[in-house]
Parts: sequence; structure tokens; C-alpha cells
Amino acid sequence: MAQKPSIPKGTRDFGPAEMARRNYIFDTIRSVYALYGFQQIETPAMENLSTLMGKYGDEGDKLLFKVLNSGDFLGKLTADEVAALRDTPATRVAAQLCEKGLRYDLTVPFARYVVQHREELTLPFRRYQIQPVWRADRPQKGRYREFYQCDADVVGSDSLLNEVELMQIIDEVFRRFGIRVCIKVNNRKILSGIAEIIGQADKLVDITVAIDKLDKIGLEAVNAELADSGIPAAAIERLQPIIGLDGTNAEKLATMRQVLADSATGLQGVDEVEYVLQRYGEGGTAAVELDLTLARGLNYYTGCIFEVKALDVAMGSIAGGGRYDNLTGIFGLPGLSGVGISFGADRIYDVLRDLDLYPAAVTTTTQLLFVNFGPQEAAYAMTALAACRRAGIRAEIYPDAAKMKKQMQYANARAIPYVALAGETEMAASVFTLKDMASGTQQVLTIEQLINTIQ
Repeated sequence: MAQKPSIPKGTRDFGPAEMARRNYIFDTIRSVYALYGFQQIETPAMENLSTLMGKYGDEGDKLLFKVLNSGDFLGKLTADEVAALRDTPATRVAAQLCEKGLRYDLTVPFARYVVQHREELTLPFRRYQIQPVWRADRPQKGRYREFYQCDADVVGSDSLLNEVELMQIIDEVFRRFGIRVCIKVNNRKILSGIAEIIGQADKLVDITVAIDKLDKIGLEAVNAELADSGIPAAAIERLQPIIGLDGTNAEKLATMRQVLADSATGLQGVDEVEYVLQRYGEGGTAAVELDLTLARGLNYYTGCIFEVKALDVAMGSIAGGGRYDNLTGIFGLPGLSGVGISFGADRIYDVLRDLDLYPAAVTTTTQLLFVNFGPQEAAYAMTALAACRRAGIRAEIYPDAAKMKKQMQYANARAIPYVALAGETEMAASVFTLKDMASGTQQVLTIEQLINTIQ
């Protein structure tokens, strides 16, 4: 029996209607990026593992898809070396068998790109990138192993105006989609300051990784994870009022100024958030919330961080990003600051679907179908078909002289709104009968009138 075809868990096929919706998402985001002066680049699906490893923390490294080297690696080993592999940790075996990996995100490859092409770039460099990424995560609703990211980054500028503009881009994109969102903001300097004042500065990564999971696993589990990381109970207790801090953004900032009074780094983070919120508030329309539990688990963030949640549907983060000051330094170009955001296209797809926000025209591919009655009629229709396409009307002709019922069923199945018919009578008068498939009404029109009607 032939094997039933399937695809890997966490991946999806996309049919024509789905691709039309996805392209609507990509085109909308791409147009807003271009509006703000960003230029497009692409990087390879595979990167050297040396580029990827160590950039996402221990948890991120575990989720990297590694690509097996070509050739017979084991054939080059002695029997003793092969036996030794059985007792070797999987990560070390992978290091020997794999030199490349699928990209985990677009930011690290972008940092590599900047360093590799630095002589060609004019700084500050504003780039956007719309490509798939891969993570060996457990598939679940809203979480896939292969998914697209739509990134925009600015490198070579320390100005907080970049953060403000990226928030404006988030605002504009979701306004065009019709999705009500809340932009959550925090700053890694604030988190560093919190770690300082509770006496756990060396545990910053453990703290941020744990509290970043608050929405997913709850406060009790977060506290248990903090304890498992070796953080004393007294320090965890001092974290509680900060994690649960409520009030307006202004009230939270005022409180954090008092809490972080002895941390210069923490106060700098408060200043940065205050500036960004003030500048954004002068023109932004989306809701913005200072969320002190927002940590963005990726270790390369150093300043303001962002995460976007849809307000009208239960879904994880649909966009996020932040400031990174040191990312290019690991590739030999220290001192180059950057800031970026990423839209999660696959989650946005689900949100638009769940809220029924796709415009009807998005999935209308063909506007007009010419019925095929035979060779002469088809030749007559082909001339009109060319005129319609020149006028920008998406049109096609049924390729076979099939029964009328079959051609009409095809038009209905494809949701084609108009059908044009021409038999001997229409050909003699140089006209077409145009049928509106929704209403069932018919008109006899010249090709010029037909084009005007559809346009």
C-alpha cells in the first residue's frame, strides 16, 4: 500500500485562498515599511551554527534545527570513536555532525549581514526582511515550527526616535488591518536595575527568562522557577510587588523611580521608557502599556523592548522587538547599536481570520470568466480577454468547450463574480452577454461597456 502523504508537525500547506490572504498581510506590512524609508534584504535559510549558537540563550539553542553534514561522517571514525558517541551528550554529537542550522530568527542573521557587508552600507541602515524562520518547538495553537517573520531594524543610531517610529509602524500596520492592539513596553535596563536592588544582578538572565513566562505558566510557577535557579526566597519576595505593579503608565514610572533610586542603570531605563511613551503619545493611536513583567527572553536585548497583543481574540504575541547594543560585537563590529521589530505573520493570519477582517476583494482572484462554446467563439473571446487584461481586469477563459453547466459550476466554485458569454448572435453584433453571478442579472454589452461595468 502506498504511504499516505503528510507534512511535518508544526508546518502547513497554503492553498490559493490562503496565499491571497498571506500576500495581503505581507503587502500591507511591506508598504508601511517602505513608507518609513526601510530597504529590503534577504539572507539564506541556513546559517553556520557558529553564527546562531549562543545568541538566544540555552533554551533558544535547544530549539535550533541543525542540518546534518553531507558525507559519511561515521565511516571516518574508528569503532572505539563510534562507541564513544553513545555516551556523548546529544548537543556535543550535534556539534560534530552539523556545521549549519536553519535560522531561528531574522535578527542574528541580519547582524551577521551588517558586519559582513559593513563597507557597502550607509549608516544608519534601515532594513526590512520578510522570510521564514524555524524553531524545534512543540506545535500548538498559534505556535508553529516553520513561520514567517516580517522584521524592520535600524542599526548605527542610538536615538530613541527610532523606537518611537517603530511603535508608529506597529500602530499603522494594525490600523490598516483593523486589529485593535495593545503595545506592551518595558526596558531591559529597568529589569537589570530590579535584579540589582534585590541583590541578584548575576541572575538577570534567570529572572528575565522566568518572568517572561508569567502569562503562560502563572505567578506560582514563575516563583518556583526562580527558586530552582538559586534565587533566595527573600529576593523572590521583593520581586512580588514589582511583578504585580498596577496603575497608569505615569504611576508605574513614578513608582519605579522610587524603587530604583539606587540603580543608575534602572533609572536610565525609566528615562528611556518615559521619553518613548511621551513622543509616541503625541501621534500614536494604539493602546500602550508599561508592563514590568515583559522581558523578551532573548538575551541580546539591552534597552526598550516591545510586545503586541490583539485585544479582541485570545492569541500570543503578534509582534515584538527591542533595542540591542551589543549584537554585532560578537561578529567583530563592536559599538554598533540597533533596534528592531518583528511581525508574526502566521499569528496575524489567524487573528484576521478569527475576527473576519479580510477584505472581500483579497480572495477574489479572477474577476471575469469567458465561457468557451467552441473554436470560433473561443477565438472571439480571446481578443476581448486581452483587452480586459490590458484594462487591469483579472480574467480567464475556460480552456475546454465543456457543457455550459460545468463552466458555470467552475465559476461558482472559484467565486468568480462575472461570466461573459458569446455565441453566434453576440459575435454577429460584436457584443457579449455579461452575467452577474451574485444577482443572476444579465446585460448585453460591447467590450468597452463590459470593461467599464466591471471596473
